[in-house]
Amino acid sequence: MKPIDWRLEWQRLRQIRLSELSFEEGGSWPWLLRVLVCGVVVLIVAFGAQWFLAAPVAREVEEAHAQVETLKSQYATRAFQAANLPLLERRMQELDVRMGTLLSMLPTDSEVPALLDDISDAARGQQLEIDFIRLASPEAHPFYITQPLDIQVRGDYHRLAAFISQVAELPRIVTLHDFTLAPANGEAGEALVLSLQAETYRYEPEQNKVASAGAVTP
Repeated sequence: MKPIDWRLEWQRLRQIRLSELSFEEGGSWPWLLRVLVCGVVVLIVAFGAQWFLAAPVAREVEEAHAQVETLKSQYATRAFQAANLPLLERRMQELDVRMGTLLSMLPTDSEVPALLDDISDAARGQQLEIDFIRLASPEAHPFYITQPLDIQVRGDYHRLAAFISQVAELPRIVTLHDFTLAPANGEAGEALVLSLQAETYRYEPEQNKVASAGAVTP
């Protein structure tokens, strides 16, 4: 086989007119042209194989790796839950007991009038004069309903303080807010007027029950 004269081949390549080339006469093309065409064909085939064959497989492999990691995480979580299942069950039982205790401290819709009576009895027990103890509009929340109560009583300072203490210690959950203390009739003296808002809470799984407003007068 004769050695290739690359200088001569380069001159032949420069003299070729692309419009005169024919694939039927490819065997007579200059070596450089044949090498160039073969290189372009190889690149096209390699690109097509990468795009149509290797790329989809690579994506499937990546998705499989991601799925494996997800399954590993789920397995670790469930294995931990299974290993700690007795402890979790005990904690759930404890939470159920605590939840039941707290719910028992919330008055039901039918027990709110009895709560008003308890507050009225606490005021009368301290010999206070009751201006009003009445329900305000309830406020609905995602898991419970807040029931405000507007209270105004009058008497001396120590009896008012004892009344507040008794209301706060009622077996039902009652919180006290917005205290206002002023002399009765706007004059200095022993008689004071106490205005405040108390709030109790009702657990309502179904929020379609709306408490009606009412009032308790002495």
